[in-house]
Amino acid sequence: MANAIISSRRLLSTGSPGVLNGKTGKFRRLAKDILEHRLFYFFLLPGAALLITFHFVPMLELRLAFFEYGLGGIGDFVGFEHFRTAFQGLGFPRAFRNTLLLSSINIVVQMTLTIIISLLLNEVVNARFKKLVQTIIYLPHFLSWIVVASLFILMLSRGGIVNAIIKSLGYDPVYFMASQTWWRPIYLLALAWREVGWGTVIFLAALSGIDPEMYESAKLDGANRLQQMLFITLPHLFPTISIVLIMNLAKVFNLFESVMVMYNPMVYEVADVLQTYVFRIGIQQHRFAYATAVGLFRSVIAFVLVIAANRLTRKMREVY
Repeated sequence: MANAIISSRRLLSTGSPGVLNGKTGKFRRLAKDILEHRLFYFFLLPGAALLITFHFVPMLELRLAFFEYGLGGIGDFVGFEHFRTAFQGLGFPRAFRNTLLLSSINIVVQMTLTIIISLLLNEVVNARFKKLVQTIIYLPHFLSWIVVASLFILMLSRGGIVNAIIKSLGYDPVYFMASQTWWRPIYLLALAWREVGWGTVIFLAALSGIDPEMYESAKLDGANRLQQMLFITLPHLFPTISIVLIMNLAKVFNLFESVMVMYNPMVYEVADVLQTYVFRIGIQQHRFAYATAVGLFRSVIAFVLVIAANRLTRKMREVY
C-alpha cells in the first residue's frame, strides 16, 4: 500500500511516464541531430536571422491596422474602422478587382503556354535545337523588370517601332501605355515573355523523369501520340503542375514591381493593384495605419487561397 502511494505521488509530480519519455526522446533526437549536423545549422543561422529580422519581427506592427497612427505614434484603438473605410472607398475595391483579374488571367495564360511549349520541346529529337530554343525563351527571365518595362515602353511609345509601322500603314499613332484598352494585354504579354521560359525549365525537368519504357509499352498497345500524352505524360506531370499552381496562387496578391514600372495615372482604373495602392497610400500619403489594414487583408486572402489550392490539388491527385 505504501509503495502504491509513493508511486502515485511520483506520477503526479513528474507527469505521465509515456508522455515524458516521448518528449525527452524527441528532445534527445533533435539535440543529437543538431550536434551531428552542426556545420549545416551554423550556415543556416544567417538566413534564419534575416528571415526573423525582416519578416517575422515586422509582423508585430500589424497592430497598426487597429489603431490610429500620427506624428505622435500609435494613438487610440479604432477596431475595424480602417477596414470599413477600405471597403466603402473606391480605390481599394478597384485595386482588389484588378489584382484578381490580372493574376487569374496571368496564371491561366502562363501555365497553358508553359505546358504546351514544354510538351512540344519534349518531342524535339534534335538536342542542339532543343537547347537553343530553351535558352532563347529562358533568357528574358534574367532581365530586371526595369529593363523589360523600358523595352516595351520604347517599342510602344509614340516614336517607337510599333507606331512607326502603324504610321507607314496610314493610321494615327497610338500611345499604348496610356490606353486603358491596351494596357492589360501589353502587361500580360510582358509577363508571359519574361516568365514562360522559367516555367518550361521546371516542366521539362519533370518530363525527363518519365520512364521511356512506358511510352514503348503504350506504342506496342497501339496508343497514338495524343493518347500517350493524355494517359502517361499529363498524369506524371500533374504533381509538378500542382506545385507550380500553389506557388502561383501564393503570389496572386504580390503584383508590385512589374506593375509599378509599367503603369501611370492614365491607366489606374485598369492597372492599379493592391500592392501599388498600399504603396501610394502608405508611403506617398503617409496613411500608415490604413495601408497596414489593407496589407493585412491582402495577406489573409492570399493565405486562404494557398490553403484552398493545396486541398484542391490533393483531391485532384486522388483522381489521377
